Amino acid sequence: MSRVAIVGGGIGGLTSALLLSRQGYEVVVYERGPQVGGRVAFEESGPYRIDQGPTIVLLPEMLLGIMEEAGLPEGSLELLRCDPLYRIYFQSGRTLTKVNGTEAQAAEIEREFPGEGRGFTRFMQEMSELYPQGKASFLERGFARRRDFFSPGNLALMARLRAYRSLRAAVGQYFRSEELKDAFSLQSLYIGGAPFRTPGIYTMLPYAEHAFGIWMLKGGYGRLPQIMAEELERRGVKIHTHTEVESLLVSSRRCRGVAVRGEEINYDAVLYNGDFPHLEQLLPKGQFKTRQGKFIPSSGCLLIYAAAAKRWPEAMVHQFFLPDSLDDNLHELFDQGKISDHPSYYLFNPAALDDSAAPPGQSTLYFLVPVPAAPEMDWENIAEPLADRVLANAEKRGFPGLTASIVWRKLRTPADSQAEGLFGGGSFGIAPVLGQSGVFRPQPKPYPIQGLYAAGASVHPGGGVPIVMQGARLAVQELMKEMSGYA
Repeated sequence: MSRVAIVGGGIGGLTSALLLSRQGYEVVVYERGPQVGGRVAFEESGPYRIDQGPTIVLLPEMLLGIMEEAGLPEGSLELLRCDPLYRIYFQSGRTLTKVNGTEAQAAEIEREFPGEGRGFTRFMQEMSELYPQGKASFLERGFARRRDFFSPGNLALMARLRAYRSLRAAVGQYFRSEELKDAFSLQSLYIGGAPFRTPGIYTMLPYAEHAFGIWMLKGGYGRLPQIMAEELERRGVKIHTHTEVESLLVSSRRCRGVAVRGEEINYDAVLYNGDFPHLEQLLPKGQFKTRQGKFIPSSGCLLIYAAAAKRWPEAMVHQFFLPDSLDDNLHELFDQGKISDHPSYYLFNPAALDDSAAPPGQSTLYFLVPVPAAPEMDWENIAEPLADRVLANAEKRGFPGLTASIVWRKLRTPADSQAEGLFGGGSFGIAPVLGQSGVFRPQPKPYPIQGLYAAGASVHPGGGVPIVMQGARLAVQELMKEMSGYA
């Protein structure tokens, strides 16, 4: 029986462990933290519990399909569809509700932005043809060789997806209103990128929201790694927490195991699941060409976790609050490394759909404020006043009585993220800029080293929980193909 070590128990590592163990591999997971899950976890205090990281479930069929392939028992995950999807609050006082159904959404846009509904209909019509091709060409395959990526078919598809433009410029082909351009390009923030830097190929994100819906996991996304770990334990897979891998054993261009607490342990293969730039620190120095110091981190986040002694019946699960110009706001963040006086932010309110998400009559809330990935900033003096401004703004624009009702709150900053192992204090791995996308992103087989593979938000095809799971699937496929060749 072939033995595989998985370094890191995030979603990519757990997915890999499930897929491999189902195929008969002996798998051991090493996680340096106290629990598995990585970014997908809970923040808890007494009776209150809220997701610590991701909250929005996109591409539910991809997530459920991979879990089925990995052998997770049917019914293990209960997804709740958000209908409406979410609401966007503009500084002008106008709001836009994202709803299910192309005709219904076009009508909603037309009500708020007369003359713009047909642009959305055209967007959905064009993307309905392009998305399946983009998914097959860019999400469901790796690129061991550059010529595989730059094939005539891929180049033609990238042109049609406007990969040569930014996401914001690409959606600008469909809308005249600056507010609508914001509404259909802010999705790059889901993966830590600026709409004006993220390639136009990511138009697949706003399309996917409307084509497949936005969902949440009942009980919170933090339940996902718990469910996965429980299944692995039933299979007898060993999961070592509080256990850091110190280095990888590499000789003759083959990875032969890991070093843990000074002990060398042999394996037939190793799959690394973590922020990719940290992998280079585990390799023998000077033996392999790396990109050390050349990666750009994704945006950082100020995360505000809170509990409130009331509920807001009119509020949705997801809402975005935007300043006068999201574009100007994000230029301040990404180009100047500044925190805006009027930041944009996202608010997650799970009790609006999952009554068990908070005690009766109360709410657990999650605010995500994009900030520079700059752990060196003086967050001890920045975070609290910024959180106060955000809460006061949310109270004014959609959550009356919020500040007086708060009974618990906790903050997480880029400095905390870096201390927990997130590259550069960014919250989403490496940034989804053109030079770190597609073939330019670290691949599931990242080096010419037999027996070494990688998965995670910083590895192709990128960030977002289902996409990370798809990346783990690609890494496992590469592992099995290569091991069958030299077993």
